[in-house]
Amino acid sequence: MRFGERSTSNVIFDAHLDLAMNAIEWNRDLTQSVAELRQREQTMKDKPDRGRGTVCLPEMRRGGIGLCVATQLARIEHNAYSPVFGWRSPAQAWAMTQGQRAWYRAMEETGEMTQIADCASLEQHLKLWRDEGTAVERKPIGYILSLEGADSLPTLQHLERSLANGLRAIGPARYGPGVYAQGTNASGGLTARGHDLLREIQRLGLILDVTHLCDESFWEALELFDGPLWASHQNCRALVPHPRQFSDEQLRALIERGAIIGCALDAWMLLPGWVRGETTPQSSGVCLNHVVTHIDHICQLAGDALHVGIGSDLDGAFGTEQTPQDLDTIADLTKLDTVLAARGYSHEDLEGIRYLNFVNFLRRTWNQSG
Repeated sequence: MRFGERSTSNVIFDAHLDLAMNAIEWNRDLTQSVAELRQREQTMKDKPDRGRGTVCLPEMRRGGIGLCVATQLARIEHNAYSPVFGWRSPAQAWAMTQGQRAWYRAMEETGEMTQIADCASLEQHLKLWRDEGTAVERKPIGYILSLEGADSLPTLQHLERSLANGLRAIGPARYGPGVYAQGTNASGGLTARGHDLLREIQRLGLILDVTHLCDESFWEALELFDGPLWASHQNCRALVPHPRQFSDEQLRALIERGAIIGCALDAWMLLPGWVRGETTPQSSGVCLNHVVTHIDHICQLAGDALHVGIGSDLDGAFGTEQTPQDLDTIADLTKLDTVLAARGYSHEDLEGIRYLNFVNFLRRTWNQSG
């Protein structure tokens, strides 16, 4: 049973989408169809995923992705030779995240999206999406605002300002070394400023997203922080050996803390041996079944299906050149139900993985903080 609730809703909660990054940096009008976005980018070569996008607001509605964690994202460049783009100063990075926030506000003003920041708005939004009398085209996408990487915070006072603007979750690092913590492909613990950041996150009642933390920073964060945490888009190192993934020990620690892990759909995280720019979905055979294998691995560690969900990361600087071959757009997340059911997962399990595990996490977190 799922906390006494049983629903016939087919809504999907996606715990990680870089919507504003796509809108502002990739210059994609996400109110258009995926077909229109791909057509517009056919001749563009500035990014490897041009013409291969999978996400837009109409496709989210078509697939029932009525709730998501949507990011602000702008890292600082700490190494001039890093292959990962970053801004040159905290002021620039902060300005970028504020431009992204302005885009979310613009989407709210046109009725395309609505911000979810507390239990009342969450329950109201779920009621709307369960209402079969309202056409899906008229239903806004609900989003929980998250900051992916804290580099863009010039001071801790900026975090409190972000809270006032609706921020509800934050990940201290992304790729490489960071101002507050060390991310993927870096090493080492939190900085002195990182210790202060964790104290402020806890004081403000924000959710700590441990995705992208390197091992040393991960364990130090869990030791210092005893507030709510999740891993919005993270897969299993036991299945695909890479420091970007979490080990079984890390996953068990998260499960013990009541966290939810959102499984990502970036193909190189789904099966071993992927070579960027060479391996293709067709040559590797990667499909949604590989996503379910990671979901199942976490369920086996937990002994139940209560600690896992979807954190697709679709269009997170990659497109169909690096997604499961049986996924054309984000609407195809609906296919996961069939694959999970074939593995023996129950109706209640499917609901939890699809949306209810993350929803119940938010209910517990926000009720306690409220």
